[in-house]
Amino acid sequence: MAFEGLTERLQNAIGKLRKKGKISEADVREVMREIRLALLEADVNFQVVKDFVKTVRTRAIGAEVLESLTPAQQIVKIVNDELTKVMGEEAVELNKSDKIPTIIMMVGLQGAGKTTTLGKLALKLKSEKNARPLMIAGDIYRPAAIDQLQILGKSIDIPVFALGTDISPVEIVRQGLALAAEKKNDYVLIDTAGRLQIDELLMDELAQIKELAQPNEILLTVDAMTGQNAVEVAKGFNEQLDVTGVVLTKLDGDTRGGAALSIRAVTGKPIKFIGQGEKMTDLDVFYPDRMSSRILGMGDMLTLIEKAQQDFDEKKAQQMQEKMRENSFDFNDFIDQMEQVQKMGPMEDIIKMIPGMANNPALKNLKVDPKDIDHIKAVVYSMTDKERENPDLFNPSRRRRIAAGSGRPIHEVNRMIKQFNEMKKMMSKVSKGNFEGMDGMFGNGLSGKLAKMSMNSMARKNKKRKLKRLKNKKRKK
Repeated sequence: MAFEGLTERLQNAIGKLRKKGKISEADVREVMREIRLALLEADVNFQVVKDFVKTVRTRAIGAEVLESLTPAQQIVKIVNDELTKVMGEEAVELNKSDKIPTIIMMVGLQGAGKTTTLGKLALKLKSEKNARPLMIAGDIYRPAAIDQLQILGKSIDIPVFALGTDISPVEIVRQGLALAAEKKNDYVLIDTAGRLQIDELLMDELAQIKELAQPNEILLTVDAMTGQNAVEVAKGFNEQLDVTGVVLTKLDGDTRGGAALSIRAVTGKPIKFIGQGEKMTDLDVFYPDRMSSRILGMGDMLTLIEKAQQDFDEKKAQQMQEKMRENSFDFNDFIDQMEQVQKMGPMEDIIKMIPGMANNPALKNLKVDPKDIDHIKAVVYSMTDKERENPDLFNPSRRRRIAAGSGRPIHEVNRMIKQFNEMKKMMSKVSKGNFEGMDGMFGNGLSGKLAKMSMNSMARKNKKRKLKRLKNKKRKK
C-alpha cells in the first residue's frame, strides 16, 4: 500500500516529541530534518520538499507550538495542514459542459492504465450521475487496445465507438462525436494512443484531437509506481496540451507515494481521481485532506463511510444503525455486516482506514485470510437462533457445544464472543456520536489521540458537507 514507509517515518519523527512537556527550536530542527529525509525517500520532488519543510519549520517554531502543552499534536496539525495545501486543499470536480455532451479526453504514456481508467470513469459517471456515456476507441496503435475497450464496455454495459486500425484517430473521434450528438449521449470519453515516452508524433496527434473535439477535460493518467518520472511526465504533457487534471493509478501498489505529493505543486494541475485496485469500481475522487490524514496514520473514515454507502444495502444500513443506537446488535446482524463489508474490498485495506489503525505495528503485515472469515461464520452458524439473538446466553456448556459443532477450538470461540461484545459497545458509542474514550481504545499514546482528533474532525466535516448539500438542493428548487 502506498505511503506505508512514509507514514511510519513521519510518525516516528513526530513521536519523539510526545514525551516532552516543552520543546525547543533545536527539537523542531531535528524533527524537520527527519521529515525532510522521509519525504525525499518517498520520492517527493526536491523543490516541493524544500518549500514544505521551510513552511512547516516557520510555523512550528511559533509561540503557539513552543509554549503548548501538547507540542507533538500541534506539529501534527501543522504537517497535516501543509500536506493538504501541497496536494491542493480541496477535491476538484470534473469540468462539465453547459450543453451535452461533456467531452473528456484521456491521455498518458503506454502502460499507465489509461484504457482501464477510461472504463472506470465511464462506469462512475453512469452509476453516480445516471449519465449515458459513450466511449471512443481512438488508440489504433497498441495491439488489442480497441478490443480491450470493447470488452470493458460490454462488461459495464456502456457503448464503444470504434472503426478499426486503418482509420486515423482524428477521423474516428470526428465520427464518434457525430454519433454522440445523434444519440444524445451526455458524456463522451475519448481513449487516445500512448507511447513509451513523450514524442513529437504523439503530441501532434493529441493536439489535432484536442483541436477537433474541444474537450472540457483533458485528464492525464499517470502511473504512481514510476515515482519522480510520473511528475516529469505530468510536466511534459501539461506543457504540450495544458491538461485540466490528473488521474493517479496503481496507488495501491508498492509505491512510495511521491507523485501524489508533487504533481499539484510542480504542474499547478489538480489530481482529480486515484485508482486503487483492479475492480471497475476502484476509482475514487482525490481528497487532499483525506490523503493527508492517511499519510499521517490518522485513517480515512470519510472514504470508508462512502465506500460503505456505495456497497451496503441502504435499507439494511439504516436498520443496522438503529440497532447499534439501541444496543440490540446481535450475531445475525454481525454476519450480515461481515458479508457486506467483504464487498468493499480486502479487510486489511478497510481496517487501515480506521483512525489509529493505519500505522499500528500489530497490523503492519496484516493479511486477512478468507478462511478466517469462514471460521467465524462456522462458529455463528453453530449457535441456536436464541443464542444468536441474545449473546448474554453463552455459558461454558453452550460454548463447548458451539466449539464442537463448528470444529473450532474453545479458545477461538471465547475470543470471538469477547471481541463481538467489545465491538458492540464501540459501535453503540460511535452511532450516538460519542467519541469519548476512543483514544484509549486505540492506545493511550499519540496514535490514540490522533484517532480521536480524526474522528471528531470527520464528524464535523460530514456535518458541513450535509449542510452544503441541503443548501444546494434548496437553490436548485
